[in-house]
Amino acid sequence: MTASPDAPDYPGLGRVLVVVPTYNEADNVRQITERLRAAVPEAHLLVADDNSPDGTGGIADELAAADPHVQVLHRPGKEGLGAAYVAGFAWAIERGYDVVVEMDADGSHAPEELPRLLNALRDADLVLGSRWVPGGKVVNWPKRREVLSKGGTAYTRLSIGLPLHDATGGYRAYRREVLEKIDLDGIASQGYCFQIDLARRTWQAGFRIVEVPITFVERERGESKMSSHIVREAFWRVGVWGVERRVSALRKVFRPR
Repeated sequence: MTASPDAPDYPGLGRVLVVVPTYNEADNVRQITERLRAAVPEAHLLVADDNSPDGTGGIADELAAADPHVQVLHRPGKEGLGAAYVAGFAWAIERGYDVVVEMDADGSHAPEELPRLLNALRDADLVLGSRWVPGGKVVNWPKRREVLSKGGTAYTRLSIGLPLHDATGGYRAYRREVLEKIDLDGIASQGYCFQIDLARRTWQAGFRIVEVPITFVERERGESKMSSHIVREAFWRVGVWGVERRVSALRKVFRPR
């Protein structure tokens, strides 16, 4: 299948799809849709809803009925951020989109900053919206969340050598070729770890990653999906990847010649 014929090209990139996973985002999905449509009129939006009990999926259906640039992917239940994004990526690839964007539904990722990511993608394969490069910042975040985010990226750098300033951020733009290359079916991680995993796979595949500054704003409505389980999963998986990396390096050193 191909992208909708009324999906105009974004200059220099082709057709753009923004994937917004939702679970109980009834207070936010209408506003984020309106802001995105105003900020980047060329982009299409896919709301990937995990059968939200608060009616988010129904609101998304109403938005889609009124705007051909909005689509809805109804999923059977809550399976986590990573699974929702992987399903959205597969949907985009099947329909021939050239660029796929990750964006949160809660307003923490400003749609008004998306042109900055897309413009940078003309000379890159993956663009990360970064809170921790010059010009980036966070608003209304508790200190512990800032420490956790910076600490997670530092731990990732030390463990697997990933050369990024913000490895856990979820505001991103991918070229389709990246998602086709990095084996989406093999991704089991969720939350922060999902973001690290995709960046790791992209880097290991030799694609060019660029970070651009963004302002991250803590959600004003609804509940955060952050949990201790997500943090523990990221710590454990990154540690395993780090061990695998070191074992692989040792094998190369001691390989019989």
